[in-house]
Amino acid sequence: MEQELRDLYQELILDHKRHPRNFHEMADATRTVEGHNPLCGDHLRLFVKLEAGRIADVSFVGEGCAISTASASLLTEALKGKTVEEAETLLSKMVELLTASEAPTDPMALGKLGVLAGVRDYPSRVKCAMLPWRTLQAALSDDAPAAISTE
Repeated sequence: MEQELRDLYQELILDHKRHPRNFHEMADATRTVEGHNPLCGDHLRLFVKLEAGRIADVSFVGEGCAISTASASLLTEALKGKTVEEAETLLSKMVELLTASEAPTDPMALGKLGVLAGVRDYPSRVKCAMLPWRTLQAALSDDAPAAISTE
């Protein structure tokens, strides 16, 4: 990872950990799913409010490391207003960014989410970054489970 991207990674991860965006419960959510990473103890509850096939609002609560909190915070910023189809496309890109054997050529094409490409340098943290995205995947399914685990 280039030094400039590494510096941005650290700055954004720390900012989103210290000041998580959309960190609150949502009483009128249409979908709520618990996500848990038993390996490290990270857990979150993701709230999604769907209206006419669009994500009208999304928020989360929970406790976790800087990576999982920042990933959840960035997820909520990126998804508001997107259609379910757009959210699923973004989800696929994030799974590829975090887990594919080869890094995407331009992670910054994903905007701020591209900084999560830095997690690839720390394989033990990939599940931390994936937790909010796997929880979103469950929340967007028609038969959304009440809880998911990264294991």
